[in-house]
Amino acid sequence: MKNEQKIKDFLRKKELFEKDAHKILGTHEESRSRIITLNVSYDKLSSLNLKQDDLFRQALTCVERECYRAAHIMSWAALMDFLEEKVFEDGGRKIKKERPNWKVNSPEDLREEINEYQIVEALRSLGLCAKSEMKALHGLLNKRNECAHPTDYYPGLNDTLGYITEIINRTETLKHKRL
Repeated sequence: MKNEQKIKDFLRKKELFEKDAHKILGTHEESRSRIITLNVSYDKLSSLNLKQDDLFRQALTCVERECYRAAHIMSWAALMDFLEEKVFEDGGRKIKKERPNWKVNSPEDLREEINEYQIVEALRSLGLCAKSEMKALHGLLNKRNECAHPTDYYPGLNDTLGYITEIINRTETLKHKRL
């Protein structure tokens, strides 16, 4: 019984040490412990569906494997899935009123028929974001496009962690807004 308690104490101390080490190392420019810090931010997102959760986790896996362009793409995909679902949280009534020319009846239709730039613009007319937020989302889309298409842009760890953090923060902000 005494040895069992010693093992439990050791494991608790080990866990606390790892947590503190990641916190300290996460402040260093190129430390892989910064990914752990990002996981803490990610854990704040509780209202994601399974698909969005999986896409964000894939983005974090890409960071761990130093596939930074892919991480940008996967985190943007998670955000877009979230936005497409958000636009239809009222059954599509408001989007049909705001965009009568759009022949969409579901998030799937939105994905297939409307480009991402226009979907972001629609967020503003739906009252989900202000003009400055819309422009910031367009900027994130442009960054994603640089990663998805042949360009000379090769983001590093810092660029990628910043991008994913901003995507997570914008998702967190938008999840509290209602149509």
